[in-house]
Amino acid sequence: MKMQSAKLAFFSPTGTSRTIAKAIGAGLGLEIVEEVDAARPVTREQPLKLAEDQLLVVAVPVYRGRIPGLVRDWLKQAQLKRVPVIGVVVYGNREFDDALLELQDVLRERGAIPVACAAFIGEHSFSCADAPVAPGRPDAADQHAANQFGQTARKVLDALPEGAAAAVISVPGNRPYMEMEPGGAVDFIAVGEECTECGVCAQSCPVGAIDEANPAATDFEQCILCCACIKVCPEGARSVREGPVKDIARRLNTLCGERKEPVFFFPG
Repeated sequence: MKMQSAKLAFFSPTGTSRTIAKAIGAGLGLEIVEEVDAARPVTREQPLKLAEDQLLVVAVPVYRGRIPGLVRDWLKQAQLKRVPVIGVVVYGNREFDDALLELQDVLRERGAIPVACAAFIGEHSFSCADAPVAPGRPDAADQHAANQFGQTARKVLDALPEGAAAAVISVPGNRPYMEMEPGGAVDFIAVGEECTECGVCAQSCPVGAIDEANPAATDFEQCILCCACIKVCPEGARSVREGPVKDIARRLNTLCGERKEPVFFFPG
């Protein structure tokens, strides 16, 4: 298949999935690469559309072993008939569980043709100074691996004959997928006196849980615990308070300290 361009679609509140998607895009070597930022609510208001001569790269984080529900719902409206696709999940150095399988299933249901799949590591959303989890990742080595993965995926794509049937790429995971237990609101963010009410946190929130007119307040009924507001605060005014989220970060810091590496999957 000869592609003219690619779209990089990513849900990346803290920037990790975006970094990986861009490195893959660079490795693909296509002249026209368009970014689609699904962390912006306005983006998710419209279904994703591609032509058959476009390649789609989808990169999403892993939340509790699955892809985020709001991303799944958005992708289930996508128009991807006979569109070649590369599916990527980014996880916080624990496990990616059923997320990559779920992502491939959703894309195939929309008519896409899987070309390659991968799982990369990014700094965990709950990672903090006193309980770091995969800090600084994706690092230079991860980005180099993503570029190499993109180059290999391009070769697979170029070798596919026009009109090729959709393949199933064997990836880890189970059906039915692991259940995501419904969680209640968790007030886990502390806002310090350093807050200048600049509104950067509100602008970064993918679900509009922070009122730009009163950024010190967070609607935890809407919050998806992505921690983007903490990581983007220019004053360092927002932090994870003591409680269940900090406890999880400490547990991950203890149990998931050994570095994991990206894994790639191709047809055949």
